[in-house]
Amino acid sequence: MSPKIPLYLLKTKSSPGDAYEEKFSVPDHTGCEYAPEFVPVLEHQFDDQGMSKVRGILENRQIGRAEDKKYGGMIFTSQRAVEAFTKLVEEGRGEDNWPFLQDIPVYSVGPATTRALKAVPQVPSLQVFGDHTGNGAILASYILDHYRAWYKERESVPALLFLVGDKRRDIIPKVLTGAGWQVDEVVIYGTGEMKSFRDDFSQRLKVTADRPRRWVVVFSPSGCDSMLSALDLLDESSGKAKPKESSRSTYIATIGPTTRDHLIHNFGYEPEVSAEQPSPEGVWDAITGYSRTQ
Repeated sequence: MSPKIPLYLLKTKSSPGDAYEEKFSVPDHTGCEYAPEFVPVLEHQFDDQGMSKVRGILENRQIGRAEDKKYGGMIFTSQRAVEAFTKLVEEGRGEDNWPFLQDIPVYSVGPATTRALKAVPQVPSLQVFGDHTGNGAILASYILDHYRAWYKERESVPALLFLVGDKRRDIIPKVLTGAGWQVDEVVIYGTGEMKSFRDDFSQRLKVTADRPRRWVVVFSPSGCDSMLSALDLLDESSGKAKPKESSRSTYIATIGPTTRDHLIHNFGYEPEVSAEQPSPEGVWDAITGYSRTQ
């Protein structure tokens, strides 16, 4: 039996279960099996100022469906933002009617963020929408229709609270504010590359150096230089990628066009594939589709 194909997922493993690990736990169309392994790239720290601001919003009951509430809905596009929010919710457990969010729409960009939101210890559970959208542009368009319908009895919709990290795209606020809506972004966590990432990844690569094929899945522009360096694909003098060798055994997949374009424009490296949808199914289709052509 052929050894499993190493699949390095450059992300922190999601809890309680990771959908990428589950997806790649079954053989592909040729019967090849994968060995998913997580290599964390980023470390996240809660932003004290942002956490304090959201804590105050919750304590002062500023979110709800009633017309006297400042915010009528929330937006999440990252699991880290959900983790920070969950911490705030857990702080208030035991208090009466905390955090009273069952009557508002909570918007999520995808399945992983949705799973995290549904695990928030809120009773009754949060009402989560938009998990089918997959990216910010589609989610913004969905919110325009859904949120307007949710508050159809009002002349104007209430403000939305968007919990974000210090590194994020602005497509959602642009679309919604362009429609005349108020969207308040609160930075609730910060992100940086783990100092140990390059060395950690290099050590793991040594274990599979003799494999005829292995995949690296990149989820963010952050850490791409360290990733290429660990793979010995970076010309340290120019900062650009070395030419691809025809005999290469390592292939790179990106979660979507933003990370793909970052590799191309900043390093001159074009990954083998880029997922059409930023999801486990999208990555699976991209990798197995590429394999069919080889």
